[in-house]
Amino acid sequence: MKAENDVTLTVPRTWHTRHDLGHGIVLAARPRSVPASGVSPEIVVRCTSVDHGLAVWRGQALLDLRAQLVDFALEDADEFDLGDQGVSYCRFAHRFGAADVLCDQWSWVVDGLGVTLTCSVAREDYLTYCDLFEDIAATVDVLPRLAS
Repeated sequence: MKAENDVTLTVPRTWHTRHDLGHGIVLAARPRSVPASGVSPEIVVRCTSVDHGLAVWRGQALLDLRAQLVDFALEDADEFDLGDQGVSYCRFAHRFGAADVLCDQWSWVVDGLGVTLTCSVAREDYLTYCDLFEDIAATVDVLPRLAS
């Protein structure tokens, strides 16, 4: 699936997808059925222009998330290469209503384009979906922009 001219990734065929939703969201996907937890897992891909390096951009993003989300807790963070591109990874928790939600988030910066893949799920469903989320992240390819 091609999310924009600059980003490709593969999501499960059985998931309902929406494209180009505005506000930088180029893809949102959810499974057709909701788990017993009552919280639908969700995949969201956002793109934005980035003027700084990956570490600075993501550091500010985490500060923003801490300010916006109820009971935000950073559980893991790392930077590494995924394929041939550097990626910033974090896992964080927050509350959404009564639900304890876990989010796996991967971010890339290529030629000034910042791409963030966020995969969210209820904490009790995390072990069911975490491998799928990692598999999806491994399919992300951020292509250099062509000169215009």
